[in-house]
Amino acid sequence: MSEKMKILQVNSSVMGEASQSGRLATRIIDQLADQGLVDQVVLRDLNNSLPLITQEWVMANNSQEEDRTAAQQEVLALSDQLIAEIEEADILVIGVALYNFAVSASLKAWIDLICRARKTFVYSEDGPKGLLKGKKAIVTFASGGTPFGSDIDFASDFLRHILGFIGIDDVEFVAADQHFMAENALENADRSADDLVARISASEKAA
Repeated sequence: MSEKMKILQVNSSVMGEASQSGRLATRIIDQLADQGLVDQVVLRDLNNSLPLITQEWVMANNSQEEDRTAAQQEVLALSDQLIAEIEEADILVIGVALYNFAVSASLKAWIDLICRARKTFVYSEDGPKGLLKGKKAIVTFASGGTPFGSDIDFASDFLRHILGFIGIDDVEFVAADQHFMAENALENADRSADDLVARISASEKAA
């Protein structure tokens, strides 16, 4: 068996304990822990008021690290912390609830704070290259009426692209989509979550 994993759980639903995306994320993590595969879980609840990026933030981010003032370092301090949480994790489990066919404002704020040139990606002759390699992301996707992967789902492809942009290419989705409409949506999502855990467990135990 490989070493136990460090997990970063990112919750973006405003529903708290009533969130289906958060429930699925916790289900997956708890089952991985029951398999003896988890060393540490760090929870980042995005509803604890992440700031939006500002002109001051952009100016600080665009400056060379060695030239930043104390004020610029302070402006970037939360972004540095959020990135460090990703760097230290082996698996990201991201709870995503759809709002108006897209990700929540809090999740978009988190994305803006972690996508930083020279820190999570670099520009090269071949285009941008992500720097956060060797990680896996699991996205627990919940929607009341929007079908996962449909033409009106503007979240899943966006998230896959963003995660790949910073170097995380191993991305899997567990979808509880249309759960206001489809009678078995939550049961199907639970089964998908359990199947994913079984696959991860088998892979880790074989490593």
